[in-house]
Amino acid sequence: MNQYALIFRMDILTASAQPTPARMREYMESWTRWTDSIEAKGQLVGGNHLAPRGWVLRPQGTRSELPYAVQNESVAGYLLIRAPDDAEALRIAQACPILEGQGTSVEVRELAMPG
Repeated sequence: MNQYALIFRMDILTASAQPTPARMREYMESWTRWTDSIEAKGQLVGGNHLAPRGWVLRPQGTRSELPYAVQNESVAGYLLIRAPDDAEALRIAQACPILEGQGTSVEVRELAMPG
């Protein structure tokens, strides 16, 4: 089995883009069902949500105190999964509830050894 990172992006910076408490409860219920289904098949390795606070470090000591964002999308979390091939990893990712929102994405990347 290969390992893949599912990287979740959404607008974590704009207050008006954040879900209401009721929508967040619905979202977390869907999220839990989805991750439980991955775990039940023995394909979940781990993962976590990321706090909206963060820093970006660059050469020569340059630092910004906001997470890296493009078009207001920033990494909000990740999962590590096992899958026999790219097609299965993509199938798992396509079912992610984050894709029900606007301005969201899931990036699928196979883990590779350096070198």
